[in-house]
Amino acid sequence: MISSARQVLGDRKFVPDAMASSPAPDCFARNVYFDRDHAIQAAKLLPGEYFVSVRDMLLVTVLGSCVAACIRDVRLGIGGMNHFMLPDSEAAGRDAIGARYGTYAMDVLISHLLKLGARRESLEAKVFGGGNVLPGLVQANVGHQNAAFVEAFLATENIRITARDLAAGHPRKVYFFPATGRVLVKRLRSMHNETVLEREVQYRRRLTQAPNQADVELFN
Repeated sequence: MISSARQVLGDRKFVPDAMASSPAPDCFARNVYFDRDHAIQAAKLLPGEYFVSVRDMLLVTVLGSCVAACIRDVRLGIGGMNHFMLPDSEAAGRDAIGARYGTYAMDVLISHLLKLGARRESLEAKVFGGGNVLPGLVQANVGHQNAAFVEAFLATENIRITARDLAAGHPRKVYFFPATGRVLVKRLRSMHNETVLEREVQYRRRLTQAPNQADVELFN
């Protein structure tokens, strides 16, 4: 079945091996590498990115208050992941910017899967993140808003959530294997640097400054 999905793919700009020679679509993650720990090709997602694979790959991201939805077609064994954040409540109240960014992140991932031949009724989702980790934004509870949004969106789309690890007060590192649906989640109890927080603060700043466009398995 996966071979038929590859035929549907057609456009080489979506093939990881061709990323260096062809332009990638907006927000499609470009950081593709070989993961020695799992002996597999992998893609690392940063805030605002997504990635879809028709091959046996590993998708990796680190989440603070952001959320990642891992969605796959259980028949074809193809799937993808996104990594998104809604702005804080003040920004979200301004012409519903937050809902647009969250909705776009989900729509672009699902649409890409359907383009590859996935069927909506065969999709399942696993969702992660939404930790309350951004300094100075505890009262706004951005992580909780993100977690509530992704669950509500998937319920509206009638896409079943088969696993979730949301909210709480710690970052997470998520490993998703779309071919099998396996997910590993590492809860990061302590951070040795501020990389995750800095990325999310910068991403949130870009969202609030950008024009409004419509365009498990746990281990320690």
